Amino acid sequence: QVQLVESGGGLVQPGGSLTLSCSASRFSGFRFSSYAIGWYRQAPGQERELVAAISDSGGLTNYTDSAKGRFTISRDNTENTAYLQMNNLKPEDTAVYRCNLGYLWRGVGYSAGRDWGRGTQVTVSS
Repeated sequence: QVQLVESGGGLVQPGGSLTLSCSASRFSGFRFSSYAIGWYRQAPGQERELVAAISDSGGLTNYTDSAKGRFTISRDNTENTAYLQMNNLKPEDTAVYRCNLGYLWRGVGYSAGRDWGRGTQVTVSS
């Protein structure tokens, strides 16, 4: 079992920036670098949406169309941490953001695993 903890959310004005972090607890036998990471978000009354994903090595990334050019996903396998840098935030980015351990294949996409964090709230409002 792995514990994922998101942080970095908050209230920001439209056009502002936030960087979310997803930290994985270091349990015996767990290798963070064996898993891809997916960042999801869910707004009230809406379906959960995959925003960005990064492969285990960091060499492959995927973004939803609304995130392209504004969000950047990255990871530091030495720190068991993944990041989601979000720029030029819009009110429609308001949601709870959660990270997930899964798998990412080129040409196939991201497949979510069973391990989720509890999420961090992002609110974009003036």
